[in-house]
Amino acid sequence: MPYGWVTQCRNRLYDRGWLPQRRLPCRVVSIGNLTVGGTGKTPVTIAVTEALLAAGHRVAVLSRGYRRRSRVTRVLVSDGQKILVGPDEAGDEPFLIAQRCPGAIVAVGADRYQLGRWVLAQHRLDCVVLDDGFQHRALARDVDLLLVDASDQSGLQALVPAGRLREPLSSAARATALLVTRVDLSVGAQPIVSMIQHATGKIVQPILIRFTPRGIIDVSNGSDVRLELVARERVVVFSGIGNAGAFRTSVLSQGLTVVDEVIFPDHHAYSTSDIDCVRARAARVGASVLVTTEKDAVKLQRFPSLPMRVWAVRLETQVLDGEERLKQLILGEGRMARGDG
Repeated sequence: MPYGWVTQCRNRLYDRGWLPQRRLPCRVVSIGNLTVGGTGKTPVTIAVTEALLAAGHRVAVLSRGYRRRSRVTRVLVSDGQKILVGPDEAGDEPFLIAQRCPGAIVAVGADRYQLGRWVLAQHRLDCVVLDDGFQHRALARDVDLLLVDASDQSGLQALVPAGRLREPLSSAARATALLVTRVDLSVGAQPIVSMIQHATGKIVQPILIRFTPRGIIDVSNGSDVRLELVARERVVVFSGIGNAGAFRTSVLSQGLTVVDEVIFPDHHAYSTSDIDCVRARAARVGASVLVTTEKDAVKLQRFPSLPMRVWAVRLETQVLDGEERLKQLILGEGRMARGDG
């Protein structure tokens, strides 16, 4: 198909050096995936950034800022001390990263190399974290972390528009490390790993990850919701993310009684009528609370008030296997062992 042909031609031009890669004067760790939709890039980006900050590094997160409303070429979302713009200008994911990683600089722009140079002209950095960077090959990186969702094997079957692949599965060969996410929601990592090994001809030892709820926050004021209050509530969940099923599972794991669910398109920009629709659904089923994701919650800040209680589930990244290898990669203390088949 035309999309696949164009993608493969582009990759070959980079592989052969006919399209140049430019390098920033600091370390670059890229986090990305092969598919359209959610594999958990945002919680992994947050976890990687937190690990770098905890080790004392000066860190900037560079993101495209998908579906941000600002047309400015480059936007500084956070200077590492305070958040400078809202989610409309930043994009929902960069704004959430800035909230969760207050010590990191966060910036958005389409050309990540020029964005990095712009940030470096203003701030001293040790490392750049490239959010959703696997396909952004114009910027050279030291580490390429590739995320694949264990619960979405069908997403690896075909390129868009027939499937969800952004590029052929064989492209996984250029990754430094394979991170298989949501292994707890599937039969395990092996089916995915086998598919990638067959496509690439390489034997890769995967890093296994799951996302676990870290708590529930009240969207109106950002405060934690006491767990003893959670189990008593009937809730309606709503989200506009790439994997709504995984989110519903995380809500159920907190002991909430889910009586209805409203699914919006990925990166949906909420309107007053959307919130009114969800509230009406809640009224019909006798639900007292609306529950959404952290990423969706940041987009609700534009509303001066919410018609009823809204909670957001905060997720954290838990490494089930390969934690030390991942740490070494992130902090530049060595390379993960990988053999060729």
